[in-house]
Amino acid sequence: MTGQLNPKPITTSPSRVRSAALYLVILLGIASVVSVSNWIDARRKAPTVESTEEQLYLKAPTVKRLSLAFNGLAADWYWMRSLQYVGRKSLNYQKTHSGQMSLSDLGELDLSILPVLLRVSTTLDPQFMAPYEYGAMILPTFNDEEAVALLKYGIEQNPDQWRLYQHLGYIYWQRHDYQKAGELYLTGAKLKDAPRWLEEMGARMSLEGGSRMGARQMYQHLYEESNDNWVKQTLLRRLLQVDSLEQRDLIRRVLGEYSTRFKRCPSSWKDISAALMALRFRIDATSGAPLDPAGTPYLLGKDGCEVELDPRSQVPYR
Repeated sequence: MTGQLNPKPITTSPSRVRSAALYLVILLGIASVVSVSNWIDARRKAPTVESTEEQLYLKAPTVKRLSLAFNGLAADWYWMRSLQYVGRKSLNYQKTHSGQMSLSDLGELDLSILPVLLRVSTTLDPQFMAPYEYGAMILPTFNDEEAVALLKYGIEQNPDQWRLYQHLGYIYWQRHDYQKAGELYLTGAKLKDAPRWLEEMGARMSLEGGSRMGARQMYQHLYEESNDNWVKQTLLRRLLQVDSLEQRDLIRRVLGEYSTRFKRCPSSWKDISAALMALRFRIDATSGAPLDPAGTPYLLGKDGCEVELDPRSQVPYR
């Protein structure tokens, strides 16, 4: 028949086939992770006096087998669960306690399953660096053995990653094992692409131990290398703490000189504000008190013979 059209056969381009296959893989991966999560939840037991508010009943190798070829997605899921777990614990703590939560004793949060969550995440994806860094910062505050084990596992799986030596060295530095910390830094310094300061820090640790200058450089380098906002904020507060310790030494010296000269302690900050300004302290205009590195006025303690941090300050106590 004149004018009749002959329809062309419908074809699918190779790129569309690849895209469809990719979407299918992603969907299957998500479904696999959700299935693992539901399986865990279904096997949870009723809590006992000894149990925490939530428990994991799968070991890391078991999760790895169940997640099949989607270990990366499962590792991300456990990593996000770690962050949510700590965040929820922190919020609950702040609701029931007043004052500043110590950075050096997060054991008050009862983070009993955090080591398990981090271990599962790194077992699923041993090259996932974020859990190692997070573990090095937070685990030593309540379980440094778990922190050491996590970082040693990371080094076994990633022997060419100098940052893991840096983090493990930091854990030993917190233990006051400066010789071991220095050795780890020097070992990491020999790796490809390691910065020159790693060798300098290793040598300094062995010689100076826990000096404040060494602490400042430690926190500064960790801050510069981190991509985690929580870790960076924690390290900034540690830097404030080091600055505050040096400030308080200077203030105690001024208090001692005043006491020796007048045979009594100052009755208020205004008695020594001129001496403090000469040392380039920032001074509160109303009280004459020196300001700490976070901008909060220091307090006079022990009848004017001691300087103390204000509990409302962002400078950590410990």
